[in-house]
Amino acid sequence: MNIKENIKTLIIDKPLKLDCGKSINNYPLAYETYGSLNKNKDNAILVFHALTGDQFVTGINPMTKKDGWWTYAVGPNKSIDTNKYFVICANVIGGCMGSYGPSHKNPETGKIYGTDFPVITINDMVNAQVNLLNHFKIEKLFSVVGGSMGGMQVLQFVSNYPDKTRTAVPIACTSSHSAQNIALNELGRQAITADHNWSEGKYLAKNTLPNKGLAVARMAAHITYLSKKGLQEKFGRKLQERDNLNFGFDADFQIESYLRYQGSVFVDRFDANSYLYITRAMDYFDLIKQFNGNLSNAFKNTKVKFFVISFTSDWLYPTQENKDIVIALNAIGADVGFVEIESDKGHDSFLLNVPDFLNTLKNFLDKSYMEKI
Repeated sequence: MNIKENIKTLIIDKPLKLDCGKSINNYPLAYETYGSLNKNKDNAILVFHALTGDQFVTGINPMTKKDGWWTYAVGPNKSIDTNKYFVICANVIGGCMGSYGPSHKNPETGKIYGTDFPVITINDMVNAQVNLLNHFKIEKLFSVVGGSMGGMQVLQFVSNYPDKTRTAVPIACTSSHSAQNIALNELGRQAITADHNWSEGKYLAKNTLPNKGLAVARMAAHITYLSKKGLQEKFGRKLQERDNLNFGFDADFQIESYLRYQGSVFVDRFDANSYLYITRAMDYFDLIKQFNGNLSNAFKNTKVKFFVISFTSDWLYPTQENKDIVIALNAIGADVGFVEIESDKGHDSFLLNVPDFLNTLKNFLDKSYMEKI
């Protein structure tokens, strides 16, 4: 797909030393903005996207022609009110919607990177995105907000730049990727690399795509974003457009058809190598280890006002992992609020129309914004 015509790109000429030991320079960071930056430049919110997200937070995504990934939460008079706030969102490095990633050409060889692209971390993603503040001449953000991998970026941002934001809202996330989540991500990566079209990551040079492997990876991951109760209520054992079992391996059940559809539409908008790189970054995320086993030390230098949000049916990033962040913040006397939202929609609750969540997020942001006026 031709992404150049529909995206804003910032070329960052400041070298970035990556955690893997390599450096990148003069690299593109694709971003989008919503709303207007006020005169005092104190109404900006940096939104971090999750694994399969991008910079197109709300409205119609110009690439997919579908709604942005957080349309329920971001927009005029919504939770993150674009009449009031200036929203910035970047495609993470390693991504596939314009930011520097494995589908770009290696300037040294003139060939597409593929898996020769350097391995990146959540820390690298955040350190790349902080350049947007300089670009817009913003000294201090009003808030950093994100769910899932976006929440990890929120935590890393505050740890790296304790004076660069007034508030922080990590949603449905963790401070350290669990063994279960590493295992689930590895399942997806193995599905991709087992596809004969993957070609050791050099599929673009061969004009092929490992679509079957990527679709299976998406199907497996999508199950983890939902809940057992939600799946049962929506699909149960209902058959797909038939009255009786087919006694074959076509999609007999509606849930099978649904997952196959999710896989098929995903491959049209996402790069398989980017999936490998971004899931790897999530697996490497361990803020506790970064601070020698003491999560509190990650935030000891900040006066940021935190608001941590979890969901009752999220088994991917369960409430306890979110509470551990709150406990670490309480241990250093940080300003932190916490809420567990009742929802049967699983991990995806933060992306869906869950009124209690949307209202809670709006109330926190608007009240915090009023406190500074």
